[in-house]
Amino acid sequence: MLKKRLQLNTSKLSVVIYGAVIGFFTGIVVSLFRWSIEKLLVYFQTMYIAIGHGSIKKLIIVILLNLVCFLIAAWMLQKEENISGSGIPQVEGLLMGEIDVNWWSTLWRKFVAGILSIGSGLMLGREGPSIQLGASIGQGVATYRNLSHNQSKGLIASGAAAGLSAAFNAPLAGVMFVLEEVYHSISPFVWVGALTGATVADFVSTVMFGQTPVLSVGHLDVFPVKSYGLLLIFGVVLGLFGFAYQKILLFSLTMYSKLTIPKYLYGIVPFILVIPIGIIWPNFLGGGNSLILSLKDTSISIKLLVIVLIVRFVFSLISYGSGLPGGIFLPILTLGALSGAIIAKIFVSLNLMSGNYILNFVVIGMAGYFACIGKAPFTAIVLIFEMVGSVTHILPLALVSLVAYLVVDLMNGAPIYESLLERLLKRNTKNTVVSGMTTIEVPILAGSNLEDQYIRDLKLISNSLITLVKRSDYLLIPKGDLVLRAGDIVYIRMNKKNAQVVRHQLMTDIN
Repeated sequence: MLKKRLQLNTSKLSVVIYGAVIGFFTGIVVSLFRWSIEKLLVYFQTMYIAIGHGSIKKLIIVILLNLVCFLIAAWMLQKEENISGSGIPQVEGLLMGEIDVNWWSTLWRKFVAGILSIGSGLMLGREGPSIQLGASIGQGVATYRNLSHNQSKGLIASGAAAGLSAAFNAPLAGVMFVLEEVYHSISPFVWVGALTGATVADFVSTVMFGQTPVLSVGHLDVFPVKSYGLLLIFGVVLGLFGFAYQKILLFSLTMYSKLTIPKYLYGIVPFILVIPIGIIWPNFLGGGNSLILSLKDTSISIKLLVIVLIVRFVFSLISYGSGLPGGIFLPILTLGALSGAIIAKIFVSLNLMSGNYILNFVVIGMAGYFACIGKAPFTAIVLIFEMVGSVTHILPLALVSLVAYLVVDLMNGAPIYESLLERLLKRNTKNTVVSGMTTIEVPILAGSNLEDQYIRDLKLISNSLITLVKRSDYLLIPKGDLVLRAGDIVYIRMNKKNAQVVRHQLMTDIN
């Protein structure tokens, strides 16, 4: 009897190798980014505390430091406009082939300007910049290897997942965020690379910061099933708050655009306003990690929580709207935590539940608020599970996240990063790709209008060509009688200027 030769399937081996390399470098860069922000923020908080005790000298130093931070960040924004904001819309645009980004210029400028903006106390998050830093490293590796845009996209996605993983020590959330919010496709080559990159980056970050979860709030009591009606109310309230946040954030961007100064100088506004806030509440500055952890103290009054919520809501919008490098990810989680604490204390004051569950609402609020604003409920659930390190709250997390998501969806609220990308493409004409050919990927989702359709029945604009259909690990020739199935990925070749139109057309059919 002849023995069959063992055949090794190495199709994903290169993906894993690339993912590991990208994850390693991203882990180092993002860990240094995270460490630098923490150290600089502590320094500024110490200075503000001294000012609160009457030190005029420290006040002068803080004013000068803020001026220096602003001038450096403004200069970098003038030189590289793609470092503006969180960076997630830029990563999405890069993956879609809508914008062209210089990876090295973006990488080092985002690193420096992000540290100065977030570390100085502005209410911005490190996670968006971390995602862009990782994506830039992925793009850099692809450039070094002379890969095509299509081949580069998997490496960019791996870097993005690694960036979020290193920022929060949350590898699963990093992968889920890329699949759900950034890449919009569950290609095996994408998730394998993303998982590899996220795992390696998390390992590097864990070596540097330890194994304690980023938001380890301690023990959570199991929330009683008989009180789940309160969670439904909580989910509705969060959905309404989330919808308001989406609209006001976009409004803040519009208001900034009315200023008569260049866009790269908008940052002067939050750099001025942060000084009085820092003097009054030095411990409430930054993205919000320490503030969330302080909510374990159940003696904080509702009145104080409401004041802090309003201040952080307004100033986080002012900070982000200025275009300074920094994200809204962590500030959103902080607002959700504060909302949860307030709603829980109201329920307790009305004798609707025990005070033992206030911390549960803090944790659940983070997930629900992000789920409805980002319209990424799976990412929200997995992220909070990993950041808090507790599994006793999974069902309440899922319930509130789903309700909040549905409330925003019923009100036609769009995913915030999608809305930000749309604004970016309208205003950023300098690096917008308008010529040449590109290939877009369209996933076929179960229940969509594209499922079970023949290739010949797809209505595309002229000069568009379906070049390939990927089904699991198989590549299919796109003949007219080929029936599309759920899970397929359709590759369409077209002029870059038509890519957004075709993608919108097909994604509308999907939804």
